[in-house]
Amino acid sequence: MTQTQPLTDPDLAALVDRFYARVRADAELGPIFNGAVEDWPEHLRTLSSFWSSVMLGSGSYKGNPMAVHLRHVEAITPALFQRWLGLWREVTDQSLPPAAAAALQEKAGRIAESLQAGLWFRPRRRPPAG
Repeated sequence: MTQTQPLTDPDLAALVDRFYARVRADAELGPIFNGAVEDWPEHLRTLSSFWSSVMLGSGSYKGNPMAVHLRHVEAITPALFQRWLGLWREVTDQSLPPAAAAALQEKAGRIAESLQAGLWFRPRRRPPAG
């Protein structure tokens, strides 16, 4: 992809593959994700569909990210969201032209805020320390 070309599904799939290779090897995130994901190839396809739907409006993702994260709420902390976003910033900056990287970073930040609000900002539920 050049500076002026729009993102494509293959661009997003390659980005997802690169990013989650980093996540899986990360000392903080790896244990969480590796413990939660049973079929990595399928999960990567799902995540590629998610980002295609978010960034390209493809409608190919049919899941519920909030429900998935709620299943793992006991293992997730706000600090892990920040770690995920930091790695996302690094990989998108290294992999994409600046405008595309910035768009993905902004979208990921908004999604993280929404997920965190749904996970912890409810009556009688507080985020874990860390």
